[in-house]
Amino acid sequence: MFDLAVIGSGPGGYVAAIRAAQLGMKTACIEKHDRLGGTCLNVGCIPSKSLLHSSHLYGEIARCVMLSA
Repeated sequence: MFDLAVIGSGPGGYVAAIRAAQLGMKTACIEKHDRLGGTCLNVGCIPSKSLLHSSHLYGEIARCVMLSA
């Protein structure tokens, strides 16, 4: 059971999830896409997509951590 469910992992969602975890809450982040970070990180605000590979790896690691919790 979770103390907080955050809908979306965009700039607002992941910050809320991190802060809730810092405050000791067990937090779930619900994302409709297969990558964390929202539109800005994955397709919108980073035109060069230079961080796309790194963000994909981060998403995979985050998913593994969430599954092992």
